[in-house]
Amino acid sequence: MPISMRSQNLYKKLQKQYSRKINLDLKRINIALKKLGYVQEKIKNPINIIGSDGKYSTLKSLQYFIQENGEKVSAYTSPHLYDVRHRFWLKDNFINTKELEKNIKIIDKLKVRLTLFELLTLVYLISASKLKDTSYALVEAGLLFAKDSTRVWNRPKIQIVTHINKQHLEWVKPKSLKAICQQKVGYLSKKTTIYIGKQEPQTLKIIKNLLKKNPSKKIIYGSSWTIKKLGNERIFSDNKNKIVLSSKNILSDGIWNNVGLAIKIALDLNIPRKTILRAIPKINFEGRLQYVRSGKLKKLLYLQEELLVDGCHSEASAKNLASYLKTLNKDIYGIWGMQSHKQPEFFIRHFKKIFKKIVVIKIPDEPNTCNTQKLKKIANQQDIECYIASDIKSAIKKFSSKKEKVITCFGSLYLVGKILSLN
Repeated sequence: MPISMRSQNLYKKLQKQYSRKINLDLKRINIALKKLGYVQEKIKNPINIIGSDGKYSTLKSLQYFIQENGEKVSAYTSPHLYDVRHRFWLKDNFINTKELEKNIKIIDKLKVRLTLFELLTLVYLISASKLKDTSYALVEAGLLFAKDSTRVWNRPKIQIVTHINKQHLEWVKPKSLKAICQQKVGYLSKKTTIYIGKQEPQTLKIIKNLLKKNPSKKIIYGSSWTIKKLGNERIFSDNKNKIVLSSKNILSDGIWNNVGLAIKIALDLNIPRKTILRAIPKINFEGRLQYVRSGKLKKLLYLQEELLVDGCHSEASAKNLASYLKTLNKDIYGIWGMQSHKQPEFFIRHFKKIFKKIVVIKIPDEPNTCNTQKLKKIANQQDIECYIASDIKSAIKKFSSKKEKVITCFGSLYLVGKILSLN
């Protein structure tokens, strides 16, 4: 789907009309849903995807498997990279601008003061409730889960918990991993099937303790399956299956773990192994460890130069990118932009001795972008040679030469979105 100026202008308008400020409270969306006649109850087999990292890649993998099986799904993801329509997958395509505008008018007439995320959640729920012949609705949670506007079903088909880590500590008291887990896992449905993705040992211990109080009949942990590297392939195994996997697009251990979680769920949904194998080579995660193979920005580079983008913005996802970059036998340069509340001083330390140099930039049109002087100072403290550029193109040009290299743009999905939009 090409970028639409109409939908871009619409989103800019919505950003002014609806608050981007996060205000966690289920009262507003529950009032709106009551006025809409509880449209969420018309949606077949909702599946919540909750966690700190890996929600998108787990959701998209599961979507690929289901669709390869000849079934239809709807999906709601956030944030979008460059076109708001990409948040809403409706059976065969993304939402069109006309339907998006129509749903917004319906919501406006409710006269409920909503946040922007709540508005967009309602847009999805209205459209998804009208679909026929869909097997599942895949819904990515926003911030935490306790008071997230996607927590609207008492008995969802499945609830998936991906990797949990110390993101968004500013939203919990006390500022601890236990409090984060409580907000995400402590509010899962008591009448569903729960899947827990791969976790750090400390996190898993907290999760298991929380779920002792959850009477859901089926809770499946990451220990029930493995995904191991063997040469250029991966081997997925559980108590019934051993599947050899290969992909040119899935590049890191962390993302493979998310794919593995989706495989486990797909198998339990009776999707055949041969269907999963057909889907794997087709899976592509836009903005997540993605090489930019063509486009306007790629044309700025020499043939021997590669452009890699990754929206990583947490310590866990930084480790994931750093682990992949260490496998490359090439010079690596970085273009770094980040939101100010994402703890850049802890994030960048995982890239020490990986980048030859980095350039820091402000994220275009992002009010919460981190000051470039601050980012430069933080990078220098890690002995990373660092410069400042005024924009994305000048940052790329600063590194471009006939020498073979990988230029990696990282630190924010919003930055990656701007890069892909320019490209």
